[in-house]
Amino acid sequence: MVYVFIAEGFEEVEALAPVDILRRAEVEVKTVGIGSNIIRGSHGIPVITDLDSKEIILDDNLEMIVLPGGMPGTINLEANDDVQKAIDFCMDNNIYISAICAAPSILGHKGVLDGKKATCFPGFENELGKACYSNALVVNDGRITTAKGAGAAVKFGLKLVELLVSKEKSEALEASLQCK
Repeated sequence: MVYVFIAEGFEEVEALAPVDILRRAEVEVKTVGIGSNIIRGSHGIPVITDLDSKEIILDDNLEMIVLPGGMPGTINLEANDDVQKAIDFCMDNNIYISAICAAPSILGHKGVLDGKKATCFPGFENELGKACYSNALVVNDGRITTAKGAGAAVKFGLKLVELLVSKEKSEALEASLQCK
């Protein structure tokens, strides 16, 4: 199970491109709304989520959480106790955590990125704690994956498929999506 958390003001492409790509790979994904099941993105697009954050179950079925960026979506995610508990659960249980755009700052503020390679949207580098900043579009370091922003959302989703399913599945999806 993968939970993709979304909060008011989230960046639509950063949330929905990974959801689409993961579902194409037949990964079980649930979108999780913060405070409601209808969340409006930073560009005014309303999204109906599968779950409200109060409905998530943190157990052995969880494989990954995804934190999309956007403003004020990132701020709203960071302020939510359910998101914070999910991050802590993942850290305590060696479960994948992924964040894109401004959302790696959430992990930086918690110290999750300390000693790890990471990337983020330009201007948020100082919010990554003691991470080793990379200018790459997508960076994976162990159980942590970060990405730059909306333009990297498809590559981000493909990296998540590679981690959860296989490199071959990711490459097949990349070809079918005409990314090469």
